[in-house]
Amino acid sequence: MAEILAVRDLALGFHTETGQARVLDGVNLTVRPGEIVGLVGESGCGKTTLAGAILGTLPKSITWVSHGSVSLAGADMLAGNGAEEVRGRAVTFIPQDPFASFNPLFRIGTQVMDLMRWKSPRRRPGRRFYSLARRRADRDAVIAMLEAVQLPQPARLLQKYPHELSGGQRQRVMIALALLPEPRLVIADEPTTALDVTVQAQILGVLRRLAVERGVAVLFTTHDLGAAWEICDRIVVMYAGQTAEIAPREEFFTAPRHPYTRLLLRSLPEEGRHPVGIPGNVPSPLAPPPACRFHPRCPRATGICRSQRPVLGGASGHLYACHHPEEGLLDA
Repeated sequence: MAEILAVRDLALGFHTETGQARVLDGVNLTVRPGEIVGLVGESGCGKTTLAGAILGTLPKSITWVSHGSVSLAGADMLAGNGAEEVRGRAVTFIPQDPFASFNPLFRIGTQVMDLMRWKSPRRRPGRRFYSLARRRADRDAVIAMLEAVQLPQPARLLQKYPHELSGGQRQRVMIALALLPEPRLVIADEPTTALDVTVQAQILGVLRRLAVERGVAVLFTTHDLGAAWEICDRIVVMYAGQTAEIAPREEFFTAPRHPYTRLLLRSLPEEGRHPVGIPGNVPSPLAPPPACRFHPRCPRATGICRSQRPVLGGASGHLYACHHPEEGLLDA
């Protein structure tokens, strides 16, 4: 099945006052229709920057691209060729903090219908006039989508202001907003971080059900491996801007091959076992280590890890970039 999103060997960074920050260094990932791919890693690993590159929203004045490509629904998001038409239609975004994404001065309905005026799938390209017939059809679609995300009395909800909704309700509205343009890809940037555990589970269930039913691809960025287990089909592990491992969910949690992935999983609390932290710190993108960026913290590192970048390889959809991959089950 053809990919909706293909990121190939992407390396980019930012010009800063203290030098060039090399944030992404040869990142690779793909997402297929109806598939939910998790993007995990420690804070500062480049997840948010990668999402910005895919959306085509990185600030051009300070961003430099060394090599690589981002292809989304046939558009080159780095070159800007068709990016404006794709963004907000073929690809949409669910933010981490929905409250910050709403204007507190306007009712929910006003903001939703403003989105539909410009991003509705019923809008004809180049046409600015918002006819009464299309407005009614768009409102019907909004009501149906709010019901699909399990929000009761959606017509009454549209009359409310953002502060009158709970965190879970606001995030459900955001999921609805992301799906209303009938996108081919949704990027969800840690969408359950600000919610309590019970509401998190409900939101993840809604997002997975709608993605599968509608054949929408989802790139789910998170630092919560529990959430990744609940919702993802495949998981991509990033470390300091590099792709460390790509694996189906079951293999990721039971038989990871990259030492960083194993240490990441062993750092999680688990009944009968004390979590073990990863020694050292994530390197600065201003002065990253050469070759494999994880080698200063890796217990299996040798000279080749310091001098030669490992190639992403493997078999049966389980890929890893390591000169000395782990063998066997995680707890074996």
